[in-house]
Amino acid sequence: MTTPLAPTDEAGIAAAVIEARAAQSPLAIEGRGTKRALLRPVQAARTLSTRALTGITLYRPTELVLSARAGTTLAEIEAALAEKGQMLAPEPPDTRALFGATEDGTIGGIVATNLSGPRRITAGAIRDHLLGIRFVNGAGEVIHSGGRVLKNVTGLDLCKLLAGSHGTLGVLTEVTLKVLPAAETSASIGIRVPDITTGVKALSAGLGSPFGVTGAALIPAFCGPDGPATTVALMRLEDFADSVAYRSARLAEDLAPLGEVRVLDAAESTGLWTAIRDAQPLGVGDAEAVWRVSVRPSAGPGVVAAMAQAGGRCLLDWGGGLVWVAGPADAATHAAVVAAATAARGTFTLFRAPEPLRAAVAVLPEEPPALAAIGARVKAALDPAGLFNPGRMRAGA
Repeated sequence: MTTPLAPTDEAGIAAAVIEARAAQSPLAIEGRGTKRALLRPVQAARTLSTRALTGITLYRPTELVLSARAGTTLAEIEAALAEKGQMLAPEPPDTRALFGATEDGTIGGIVATNLSGPRRITAGAIRDHLLGIRFVNGAGEVIHSGGRVLKNVTGLDLCKLLAGSHGTLGVLTEVTLKVLPAAETSASIGIRVPDITTGVKALSAGLGSPFGVTGAALIPAFCGPDGPATTVALMRLEDFADSVAYRSARLAEDLAPLGEVRVLDAAESTGLWTAIRDAQPLGVGDAEAVWRVSVRPSAGPGVVAAMAQAGGRCLLDWGGGLVWVAGPADAATHAAVVAAATAARGTFTLFRAPEPLRAAVAVLPEEPPALAAIGARVKAALDPAGLFNPGRMRAGA
């Protein structure tokens, strides 16, 4: 592989795109390459990296607004926010372990993939906190959409369009995000349940309670400190210490009929939710593939049952609506995941797999014709020459 192009400013990114367009040479767009194994292999000879576009360009804690260049690491941003008692509310995951990456991921990569963690069920996704972006389109033009304030009506909302586009529509150079105050403390309720269905019922009961649950996950065959492997439903509460103490006691009391209940303190709770955020309980092996299946929570147990028959292991987040699956990296297991997602009327993403499998199968569901036609028109408007990440999401696109 040739050395990636890594301009040090936005003008350099634009110049690189203009040069690539003139040479009719597609580009693989990335930050530090930590998510290179996500979705399909990109069909491009050159890589354009934003790794040199670093630094927080604006931070106004009192206004809950932060802007940073796309190559700024997520760790740097989270450290700056922590100093002011603030956070990225959607809790984006650290995918380094899943992808075998050694470098920190970038904020541009998080926005481009729209990855969010357990708090998404209450805080929304990364795209919901995106206030503004700067990016370079396929003509080498610098486009600015949105603004640097919480309330803005500046033109077309391209922010949500670029979020989750996986670098196929433009090269993000700067993002502006809404941030929120971090909670003073947290606690979690752990319930040993007899089966997945009961566990999802427990999560639904917690989320439907008045106690403000901000995380709801289910770990099948969890081996805890108090005994043998069992299925555990976990619910997180965050706020001021007195409020968390009161609400955790009340929620534990209300959920006691569903199974053995234990209240986890802040230290244990924080560690567990970091692990859930990063899918660590799956215990993914080096040769295994990982999928994400999104379904209505009540359909989660059916997906788990189907994957158990196919030799897969599961972790449920988002109240049972997100099913992480780990299993053999082969076409048969992938077909089982697709069948389970389709039967549940949900969607799937082949999140991690060896390159031959990612190149051979559909990594995302097929789009309905009407939606595909809209997507094609958007692509033609922003990247008419098809320069950016060709083949990343679908073969030939």
